[in-house]
Amino acid sequence: MPLDYLVFVFVLSIPFWLLGGGRLPIPVRLPVSALTFVNPLIAASIVTYQRHGLSGLRALLWRVADHRRMRDKRWYLPVVLLYPLVMVLSYGAIRLARRPLPEPRIPWPMVPVYLLTFLIAGAAEELGWTGYATDPMQRRWGALKAGLVLGLVWSAFHLVPDVQNRQTAGWILWHRLSTVAFRILIVWVYNNAGRSVLAAIVFHAVNNVSWALFPNTGSHYDPLVTFMVTLPVVGFVVAGWDSETLTRFRLGRSGPRAGRRTRRAG
Repeated sequence: MPLDYLVFVFVLSIPFWLLGGGRLPIPVRLPVSALTFVNPLIAASIVTYQRHGLSGLRALLWRVADHRRMRDKRWYLPVVLLYPLVMVLSYGAIRLARRPLPEPRIPWPMVPVYLLTFLIAGAAEELGWTGYATDPMQRRWGALKAGLVLGLVWSAFHLVPDVQNRQTAGWILWHRLSTVAFRILIVWVYNNAGRSVLAAIVFHAVNNVSWALFPNTGSHYDPLVTFMVTLPVVGFVVAGWDSETLTRFRLGRSGPRAGRRTRRAG
């Protein structure tokens, strides 16, 4: 585990946590401490420069545009469509439960603004969590365990902003479990998209846009419902792909090859 990187991320976040109890002047409800999204990039840049100099830092930053790694274009489908579908199903589940919901008002003209904003935030986070931290962790533990551990760390990273956003304990618990599930899916997408950090960035941004558009501006988003909708997807990934790389689909296979351990992604 890249402990120096993780230490930097959390130490850099302390000033944001101490000063960030107010609300950001944006339509969705987020505290000032949500600006910690810049710290994974800052931490990864510091550690990369210390170890590999300017050339290593340049290589890390260029991964923001590594679309050529995604040779199998079918992986654009889960990147772009999975979380909008999850949110639509979540909304449908809440309606079926006959819970009170506002008349949906989706600000379609704001979608490009949300997308650009969350692409910037996603790039800052994923250049750190995916571009720097994921590969060494999955070389050591395999893809599934790396996604689980990194998801737990990522959840802890967002815990203080959740509290400062005045969410209930139950809301925070289910939202953080959703975060762990999401990180496993990010690792799954990243590995199958040729280890493209750009794919992880877009996947992350689309997730955030889908939340921001949930009626209305995320006001009635229920992380318990979303977690229960996401859980079968994660279960399908865990059951269907090998745990070492999350790149080899194994459901329906039989014979001795099906049980062999696959080479770890590196």
